[in-house]
Amino acid sequence: MALPQELSYTEEDYYILPESVRAELIYGSIYNQAAPNRQHQEILGYLYNKISNYIAANKGLCKVYPSPFAVKLFNDKHTIVEPDISVICDRNKLTDKGCSGAPDWIIEIVSPSNSSHDYVRKLNLYMDAGVKDYWIVNPMDKTIYVYNLEESQFQVVSYSFSDEIKSNTLDNFSVNLGDIDIE
Repeated sequence: MALPQELSYTEEDYYILPESVRAELIYGSIYNQAAPNRQHQEILGYLYNKISNYIAANKGLCKVYPSPFAVKLFNDKHTIVEPDISVICDRNKLTDKGCSGAPDWIIEIVSPSNSSHDYVRKLNLYMDAGVKDYWIVNPMDKTIYVYNLEESQFQVVSYSFSDEIKSNTLDNFSVNLGDIDIE
């Protein structure tokens, strides 16, 4: 008797999903995402505005994109993610569909329903892809884990929302999430 075959999806399957469906394609598996809550959106908006304003004021070459923004991490057809915030400094990676290759900096904001997705699955995925700077923002315990890629491994430092956190991607950029009024 034949064993059942596991279904493996490709980017073609990902791009025909209805626009109302929030999902990511990781190594051929589709992971549905719940709609973000208000706290998530407030943090995303705050960080996006701070980064975007900094880049504009400093006439930087980098570009910043909030989710939904498709990032094809590898040169295959089986992995497309939608980070909450992506900063890309190599404009050659930008395509009509999003980004092809690893962004320089990714920020994920944890939701109660997806914490292991950000802390485990995406952490390893981003490390393997060569993302230089990965931040995991956790609104529930008001922590930020900053992962910096050194050689082929992430080095991590933990911060609280009241700490001033410097970016390794944007020179002289720092942010303090203590300014956000979230309940």
